[in-house]
Amino acid sequence: MIYKIFFAMASILLLIALFVDEAETPVEKETIVLEDTIKIKPNKEHIIKSKELHKYFKRRHEKIGFNGSVLFAENGVIVYENQFGYADVRKKVKIDKKTKFQIASATKPFTTYAIMLLKQMGELNYEDSVQHYFPDFPYKDVTIKLLMIHKSGLPEYFYFADKLWPDRTQPIANSDVIKMMVEHKPQRYYLPDRKYNYINTNYCLLAAIIEKITGDTFEEFMEEEVFNPLEMNDTFIYNKLRPTENSNVAIGYTRRRRKAEDTYLNGVVGDKGIYTTVEDMFKFDQALYNGDPLDLEVLNEAFKPAHKRLYIHDNYGFGWRINAKDSNNVIVYHTGWWKGFRSWFIRQLGSKKTIIVLSNMSNQSVFGTRELIKIF
Repeated sequence: MIYKIFFAMASILLLIALFVDEAETPVEKETIVLEDTIKIKPNKEHIIKSKELHKYFKRRHEKIGFNGSVLFAENGVIVYENQFGYADVRKKVKIDKKTKFQIASATKPFTTYAIMLLKQMGELNYEDSVQHYFPDFPYKDVTIKLLMIHKSGLPEYFYFADKLWPDRTQPIANSDVIKMMVEHKPQRYYLPDRKYNYINTNYCLLAAIIEKITGDTFEEFMEEEVFNPLEMNDTFIYNKLRPTENSNVAIGYTRRRRKAEDTYLNGVVGDKGIYTTVEDMFKFDQALYNGDPLDLEVLNEAFKPAHKRLYIHDNYGFGWRINAKDSNNVIVYHTGWWKGFRSWFIRQLGSKKTIIVLSNMSNQSVFGTRELIKIF
């Protein structure tokens, strides 16, 4: 009973602190959240941080046009959550906490999570070659690990598909990417294991390997083995061949609020393709701490810098960008930018702080990753 009273008082104080500032005009929609998710009492620092974050994102909404959903959490507590702007500009449909956004390349940590699950199940080894699963694949010595850390040297499918795919009104699938590589052998950029080079083809192939091993589509496997166990009920893989029937899905916009193209490249998944909410991503964030269903021993390898020639503060692991300058408080993150959507998923491991920002306006750089990290 004492705890409930304290929590109620803290929530009231938070709302008072946010709205008595006469110098600021309330935005059209305010949904400040201070949520106790793991039975930790909210404290004064959380309330102060929530007010600071609200001013930060509200200012960018009003001055620069930020449009999207935001969540900041610390040690399992959602300190701040809010939404700004519209999911559908023309119909004036407001963004709410259940609005789903395409997270673009922030899909990559989910893809490696699935690969690590299969490793834990004994279904694959990181040193398995792509040719082990696709014997006709024309590039030798490309392993699962090299795909995950972007050292395969393979060409970017975005570019060779533009030249080789015959009908851009028809979506291209992961299997089609492999067929084009087998038939046309587009020039690789580097020999394998020579140089870090961020290439979406790597994660297209990882999703194809998951499908080959399991016999499921990537969409089915992620739903059954990742989304459902973590109760990510508002998350799905986009299937361009079967347009989504999900409700409350944000429309992506480019310059001058023009609706973004649903390109034929959206048929490829693994490198992108996940639609989700900030709260579902927070569920995934928390699962990365508790070792269920993926053991922490297996998972933690993803957060180790994999490239000796890259900076310690700007490295890459298994599907995560890594800043390990402070070894006791490593920052792992991934961003995404694709066809009207931008996303930031930033985690500070030592202090267990998380920032998740999802936007359906990709025309402006309202803030950068470094700026968001400073919020920590």
